[in-house]
Amino acid sequence: MPLVELRTASLAFGHIPLLDEVALLIDQKERLCLIGRNGTGKSSLLSVINEEQSLDSGTLWIEDGIKIAKLDQAVPSNTNESIYETVVQGLGDISGLLSQYHHVSAEVANGSDAALDKLSDLQAEIEQVDAWEASQKVDTILTRLALDADAVMSECSGGIRRRAMLARALVSEPDLLLLDEPTNHLDIDSIKALEAAILGFTGSVLFITHDRTLIDDLATRIIELDRGNLTSYPGSYTQYQKQKAAELESEQQTNRKFDQVLAEEEVWIRQGIKARRTRNEGRVRRLEAMRLDRKARLEQQGKVKLSLDQGRDSGKIVLETENASFSYEGLPIIQNFSTTILRRDRVGIIGPNGSGKSTLLKVLLGDLAPTSGQTKLGTQLSVAYFDQERIQLDPERSVRDNLADRSDHVQVGDKSQHVISYLRDFLFAPERVNSPVKTLSGGERNRLLLAKIFSKPANLLVLDEPTNDLDVETLELLEDLLTSFSGTLLLVSHDRTFLDRTVTSTLVLEGNGKIGEYVGGYSDWQRQTSARQKNAPRTERSAQKSNSSPNKPEARNKLSHKDARELADLPDHIESLEAKQSELNDQVADPEFYQQDQPRVALVLKQLSDLGEQLERAYDRWATLDAAAAQTTRPD
Repeated sequence: MPLVELRTASLAFGHIPLLDEVALLIDQKERLCLIGRNGTGKSSLLSVINEEQSLDSGTLWIEDGIKIAKLDQAVPSNTNESIYETVVQGLGDISGLLSQYHHVSAEVANGSDAALDKLSDLQAEIEQVDAWEASQKVDTILTRLALDADAVMSECSGGIRRRAMLARALVSEPDLLLLDEPTNHLDIDSIKALEAAILGFTGSVLFITHDRTLIDDLATRIIELDRGNLTSYPGSYTQYQKQKAAELESEQQTNRKFDQVLAEEEVWIRQGIKARRTRNEGRVRRLEAMRLDRKARLEQQGKVKLSLDQGRDSGKIVLETENASFSYEGLPIIQNFSTTILRRDRVGIIGPNGSGKSTLLKVLLGDLAPTSGQTKLGTQLSVAYFDQERIQLDPERSVRDNLADRSDHVQVGDKSQHVISYLRDFLFAPERVNSPVKTLSGGERNRLLLAKIFSKPANLLVLDEPTNDLDVETLELLEDLLTSFSGTLLLVSHDRTFLDRTVTSTLVLEGNGKIGEYVGGYSDWQRQTSARQKNAPRTERSAQKSNSSPNKPEARNKLSHKDARELADLPDHIESLEAKQSELNDQVADPEFYQQDQPRVALVLKQLSDLGEQLERAYDRWATLDAAAAQTTRPD
């Protein structure tokens, strides 16, 4: 049964149609991903469904009694509320009562006898309105999203604040959850926690994202907003790309035939009075209609034209570090790190928010001196640096002045190009050239910074979070450019697909200043880490055995025979559970899954949930038994 339906819905911004008589159905349990170019109206569509914005025409139907919660693209940064106070707001009227109880409980825990009577009164009030279950929901969601209840929102990172706002939306247990770019500025661990939370959510989800891994992991259906039209695509993002390419080719062929007929009719009408005889009035009216159709036709939005002049080659060795360390306020960011980066290497840098990825870049490039050890840059380097804070852009100056400093031309490699022509390659309309940078969207600012750094030759490209706010199509064009770039690349990113497609080795900030080096991109790092963890206990036990004295009795395992047998059987059991889980996930990902009878849908979802719990127990049991097996005692 549908939860939400749009019928012949239209919405325009000025003369630009965002929605052009579109139709949309959102069914129960669906997870829909809304994609489209920046500025096409995706956020506006979410606002319409959330009844924050009215349609110009058409109708929005929402099933009676359903609850909708929305996570906006921007999250508050100036509130002094605690994370608990923020999350509990999702419960509505009882939020103030639970916030007081949480605050007073903390006072009692800190030894305040005066707060005991107040706590007792609050407990009675909570029982009276039957709010204990709601309180447990808040605690559960805080634990699931790894949030510190007492942390102050204004003092938290953007990623933590975004998780808190998601928790507020989830705790209300909505029937439909609307998410606008939920992964923006999240690190990879936070993105995976977000994925797990959404997969565990039993309602419907409509989300906007440029994260292609997230799309493939979550979406049961893809909805594209393109030139005012909504089109539904079942299956994965890769399948969408193939179908979309075929549709665009068909559209171009249809337009070519139309334009050919129109040109022939224009030749005919120029014959003058002969064409205007009464018997040809129908043909004249048809031509006038064709002219209107051609004028109304919205051409596909242009693509960013990315190019980069490498200039001359750098030296063979681009940079070297030897036992480099760097600390900030006593905290180790880098500890005894040594590496050599050669010409044409493509190095990705991964780590949690705040772990020091940007600091590592600055140490590698010599912008920060290591507290110990040394860094040495190679010869003939031309560096292009994309910084995630975009400090190279002056928000008060115009787009033109940021790029060409009041000049009408910009030097691109060895050619001079007009500013308007060059900026058009990055999808800036001529009327935007003189706009202040502070009026640009995040995606427009990223495109402008790319235009600025790509205007000069570079053989070392340093990109610190370049993918934030870029639409998927621009991301893919940037991937193509980096793949064909013959210089050296240093890339910081949380976009897993982007890393997999652009880098050949990865540096991972693993905590306490340790930096691991891995061959390949994000997925390769995951595989290598998983294999290392799986083999670690076995390797450790083998080392203990080989290092023991041959004259001493062999150590005796603490495991009973039954436990040892269970430990031996657990890997096969876990593999069987994972296979069943994968099979059920494939069923749920099928776009037709939710069209079945609701009892059948509920049964499969229950089986999937039970399998997840069984797997978690099996993993915990395996870890317990494996740890016990690793501990040995000498015989009596």
